[in-house]
Amino acid sequence: MSGSKPLIGLTTYLEQAQTGVWDVQAAFLPKVYFEAVTKAGGIAVLLPPQPVDVGIADRVLDGLDGLIITGGKDVDPARYGQEAHVTTDEPRPDRDAWEDALLTGAIERGLPFLGICRGMQLLNVALGGTLHQHLPDVIGSTRYNAGYGKFTENAVEVHAGTQVGDLLDDAEALSVHSYHHQAVDALGEGLSVSARSDDGTIQAVEVEGVPFGVAVQWHPEQNPDDLRLFAGLVDAATHYRAGSIA
Repeated sequence: MSGSKPLIGLTTYLEQAQTGVWDVQAAFLPKVYFEAVTKAGGIAVLLPPQPVDVGIADRVLDGLDGLIITGGKDVDPARYGQEAHVTTDEPRPDRDAWEDALLTGAIERGLPFLGICRGMQLLNVALGGTLHQHLPDVIGSTRYNAGYGKFTENAVEVHAGTQVGDLLDDAEALSVHSYHHQAVDALGEGLSVSARSDDGTIQAVEVEGVPFGVAVQWHPEQNPDDLRLFAGLVDAATHYRAGSIA
């Protein structure tokens, strides 16, 4: 029954956008994100960046059964004690603060969540980790970011015995869609690595000690034929909801 479906919140962009005669600041999210949630059996709700404190974040999370921190602009390097690289995006402090508060609250209450691309980077920073600001400087190639809105395909090795491994059937060489020029460097507290690519780049992490707290560097929403990560989140959110209303 539709009334039993879990409510999944997805964070959004806040950028200058054009539609018709309008050219305004707007909150938006590509359809593929929330379409994946609905196909996996959840109800999608969009969460635009807004002024936030602990009370506001808690009030939002009270109404959710699951959370997705989506892709987007680079995390402000000041949040992990670095000066900006020349290639790093202009900071989005409102979005950084909003998503940090939501993630922190989700971890504290055991609310299931999935981080995607920027979402994984934000999670790592929120837990005290750092980022490689420009991955080509580290690995010597642009294999993860062709630019101009074109996703590249890369193989990642999923670690057996992890939550991500269980969701993806311990795939030895999973082909994923990539669009990022940054990546996890020093790992945040309480995180463990659950997938890497052959150059050592961390491709998935999970939060230790929570029922469902995973994040991937790739874009699973770009593969509509493989909804396993979204299905895993929706399943965890369903159990979370059942426990909260029991």
